[in-house]
This record gives sequence, structure tokens and C-alpha cells, in this order.
Amino acid sequence: MQLSAKEAWKRILDEAQRELPADIIRNWLEPTEAIALEEGNLIVGAPDQFAAEWNETKHASVLSRLAEPVVGRPTTIVFRVNEERRRRPQMDFFVQTTAAAPAAAAANTSTQPLNERYTFETFVIGKSNELAAAAAHAIAEAPGKTYNPLFIYGATGLGKTHLMQAIAHARLTKASDVRVLYVGAEQFLNEVIESIHSRTMPDFRRRYRSEVDLFLVDDVHFLEGKEQTQEEFFHTFNALHQANKQIVLTSDRPPKEIPGLEARLVSRFESGMVADIGQPDLEHRIAILRKKQEQDHLELTIPDDVLRFIAEHVRSNVRELEGCIIKLLLYASLKHKEIAIELAREALSDKIRPGEDGADARARPLPTIHRVQEVVARRWGVTPEGLRSKARIKTLTVPRQIAMYLARELLQMQLVEIGQAFGGRDHSTVIHSVDKVQRQMSRDRSFREKIEYARQELCAE
Repeated sequence: MQLSAKEAWKRILDEAQRELPADIIRNWLEPTEAIALEEGNLIVGAPDQFAAEWNETKHASVLSRLAEPVVGRPTTIVFRVNEERRRRPQMDFFVQTTAAAPAAAAANTSTQPLNERYTFETFVIGKSNELAAAAAHAIAEAPGKTYNPLFIYGATGLGKTHLMQAIAHARLTKASDVRVLYVGAEQFLNEVIESIHSRTMPDFRRRYRSEVDLFLVDDVHFLEGKEQTQEEFFHTFNALHQANKQIVLTSDRPPKEIPGLEARLVSRFESGMVADIGQPDLEHRIAILRKKQEQDHLELTIPDDVLRFIAEHVRSNVRELEGCIIKLLLYASLKHKEIAIELAREALSDKIRPGEDGADARARPLPTIHRVQEVVARRWGVTPEGLRSKARIKTLTVPRQIAMYLARELLQMQLVEIGQAFGGRDHSTVIHSVDKVQRQMSRDRSFREKIEYARQELCAE
């Protein structure tokens, strides 16, 4: 009697119980399903590419041997990604992104296409981004009303662009004729220059001021110091805002901290909702990784303890977390090893934070006090000499206090030593400085994050 593919595969798995460990059967073979039995091959569908390659390399020969007596003739087991799974959205690493829906493409007049993965459904909300996410959802429901403009700021890789584009996807889902214009500030700058050069400014202005319902501009901090571009942006902003068109902007810092940005633009950027996105905490990072695991059908490939290991050691941003998953999958595939914590530690050795891995911490020397002064001076726009001077002007006082705080916290220096390194100040001045920075950090997230970035730079060296 001719067996069906499913019957044959079930009997082969029953035979495999005698030769393969139970966890191999449970974790790698039971999630598969038979697709076809034809021309001496039994085609078996695996949940993802990694599982298909792993089974093909590790188990196909044993299973092919077991298949011959079951099927009654020589049969080769061939693993492939299940086509039904392949049609689901997966990581770019494995499957190319499909084209956007025709309706959305027709309404989206952006010079830069929207990423179809950046939707509200794939955005993980935590404490660090709940305010920005709430505002984005409100805009998706009622654009051009309360939160106009929405200004989202935060360090790179924390999801600002994702949230911005999620608004566009939500609006296009509700009304496919919504005219969305998504552009980076640098692209806006280039178009201004090109329009001036080609004498097509009327076309440029009509496109940006009359043919837009939802205006999304990424990285507006690139406008700093560009006077002509800021002039065009100012009038574009006014034209759209007065017409009740929704504007969403992103930046790596709040409006007031963008150097070289005209006061009238700062004022307008702050006239709606300014929301920051901070670094995700541990629980949020785990939730982000679980979402990636679910999206890309990697539940059987990456164990939960490995996800937690990654979340505990990679803290900088969401993009880096996602990059770790891709790197780990590739590394496991190249090494032909099952993913576990030890393999993750090996694959992500360059990502593990100093101080959290014993060997790494012992090998890495601490920075010098001069290096602390250099990093803080550069990040706060002053000079190391200024930090070491007697000057008491405000532009020097805050970075000097921060450098003292880092010297105390990071280098464990004595109060007297710190005072001597900053122009011979006494220990009470150092105590006051450290205490002031700590209090400011406890109530100002952006201030705290800025210091954390300086600390990360110092620890990474």
C-alpha cells in the first residue's frame, strides 16, 4: 500500500525515537511536517531557514536510512522551509521584504519609502517610550488635532522612525488616499539645493506645502546651521500647520538643544507635543527580543535563557538587539552548533558590556582622569582646559560637575584627587558637584542618558 507523505513521516519519526535523543525529536523534528513524497524524496517542511539547514545537516542522513524500510524503497529526506511560513513576514536576514500594498504606494509620495515592518503591531511599548507611543496612537486616530507637531527625540536606534512610520501605516490603513510625505532632513536639504540650482522652487514648494496630509521628517537636527533650508522648512511648516495637516518630527535631542536652529523653529517644534524615547530597561529589552522571536518564528531556535542573556548584556538600543539576533543565527549556522548561552557569549563577545563579564573586566583598564575630561568637554561643547580652569561661568560649571561625578563613580578617585584635577578645588566643592549631578539625574531622563552615553564611551575604550 502506498503511504502518504504524512503517514510515512510519522512512521519514520517513530523509528527515529530509537536512535535519536528525545530532545532532538521534540525540539527539531516534531515541529516539522511532511509536504510531499515524490521521486524518491520525502520533502519535509521546517519552521524557518535555520531549522531546515540544521535538520538537513544533522539528521537527514539518519532519517533517510530509516525511511527505506518504512517506504519500501530508497528515500531521501529533504528539509525545506515550509511555504506557508515563508509567506509570513520574517527578518530581512532570511526573506526579502515584499513590495508595499499598491494602495499605500499610490498615496505615499515620499522620496524615501516606508518600511512595512514599522507598524504599531510590531512596536513594543515600555516605560521608556510609552508617552511617545500614546501620542503616536492618538495622532493615528485624529491627525492634525491635539499633538501637532509631534516631536520625538532620543538616541539612535530606539524606535523613533519606527513610531513615526507606524502613524503613516495606520493612517493609510484607515484611508488609502491619505497623502503621506516621509523624508529625512538631509534629503530635504538636498532637494532645496537642487531646486535652487534648477530654478524649480515653485514645484518644490507646491509639492511640500500643497500635496501633503501627513508630513514626516526624520532627523531634523541635520537642519542645524543651514539657514536657507531652515527658511524653507519654516514656511513649509507654517503652511501645513495652518492647514491642519499633521506634522511628525524626530531628532536625537530636544529642540532647544539643537545648535544653530533658529528660535522661531524651536518655538514651533515645541508648540505641540515633545516626547522622548529613552533606553529600554531589562524587562522592555526582553519583551522586544520576544517580539522578534515571535515575528520571525524563532521560538524553537533561540531558547528563552539566551534571549535573557542578550537582554542583560546589550543595553544600548533596539537596533543593536535585533542585530545581535541576526549575528547569533549566522554564527550558529557557520559553526553548525545549537544556540545556547555559551555560543551566544562567543558570538556576541564584542557586545558584552565591560564589567559584566569577568575576564573582560579584568583585562580592560580604566580611563584616565584626563580622558574623562576630554570626553565630557567634547560632548558638552567646551574644552578640557576650561574644565580645569578657575572660571565659574555656567557653560563650564555643569560639564565640570559631570566630569567630577564620572571621576568619582567610574574611577573611584578620592575627593581631594578630583579637586586637584579640576583647578585645585576643595573636597566640599567636589561633594556638592557629585550630589548635584546625582539629583539632576534622578529627575531628568535626558540628562541621565547623556551622562550614560559618556560613560559608555569611556568604558568602551
